[in-house]
Amino acid sequence: MLIDAEKCVGCGRCQPYCPAACIRFEEGRSVIDQNKCLECGVCLRVEVCPVDAIYESPNVFEFPRSARKFFGDPATTHAETGIPGRGTDEVKTNDVTKRYKPGEIGIALEMGRPSVGAWMEDIEKAIETLIEAGFTNFEERNPVFNLITNKKTGELKEELKKERVLSAILEFKIKRNQLSACLKTIKQIAKKIDTVFSLDLITCFEHNLEIPEREVIEKEGFSLRKNAKINLGLGRRIQGEEE
Repeated sequence: MLIDAEKCVGCGRCQPYCPAACIRFEEGRSVIDQNKCLECGVCLRVEVCPVDAIYESPNVFEFPRSARKFFGDPATTHAETGIPGRGTDEVKTNDVTKRYKPGEIGIALEMGRPSVGAWMEDIEKAIETLIEAGFTNFEERNPVFNLITNKKTGELKEELKKERVLSAILEFKIKRNQLSACLKTIKQIAKKIDTVFSLDLITCFEHNLEIPEREVIEKEGFSLRKNAKINLGLGRRIQGEEE
């Protein structure tokens, strides 16, 4: 995103809306730090500029800068991968996709969320740590997966490593007996990166509507939030599955 210095009146109304806090005053005018900008377009979409000084750079869709745009706008389809949004349909249509069956667990790391952003090199560190620990069953339809150049190591395209995105989701699947080791690995990731991430755990309820992984989760020092999602297909037995 850019601000026309000739039009800007220095009111600063746009600055509180930037999730990356990259708009600042410079010689009495608002300017955008291009290194930190996530290209999410929030400053433009909120329409608070009284003189329409904010506009989108003409090269925002050029690789590798385009990664910022595509990961910053969930309604945008990734030009590099052809996949929309930050992740995939995840668990929202599990009754149709059958991605997660009893005994399986889906893990999602929402890198840079909420509203902090993440450097792609930190996302690469997370992927490499997971692969080193043996967690390699990544969701192939995920946009991040398609940016990995070396599936054995987790290395991303070199041009992307200095790019910063609003949020990107790492999605992978494990067996239930791998959960403890996986959570330990996720703790290691937290120590290696300079950003935040939300941890999502996707599982099927037991017949008594209990979460079967609760004991392991709590033993590893994590707690379940009470605002968990219950999506279609996860609260009931998948048709055709054994009772």
